[in-house]
Amino acid sequence: LPNSLLPRNYAEYLGLGAEIAASLIVPILAGYYLDIFFDTSPFLILTGVVIAMIVFGFTIYRISKKLNSKDKE
Repeated sequence: LPNSLLPRNYAEYLGLGAEIAASLIVPILAGYYLDIFFDTSPFLILTGVVIAMIVFGFTIYRISKKLNSKDKE
């Protein structure tokens, strides 16, 4: 694609999307594999889901704060 068709902040938004996805996927997958390893299903995957929701909330808060400060500039 020519550069004129790409948004200026394309890489930044792609990074934010990856960060949001990772904040959800990593704790859930960790809980899943720990459940398999320790044979404690479903407790550790549920713990991973709760941790993922908390981390997701903090991530969204941090991103919105960062984007709001850019808008004020």
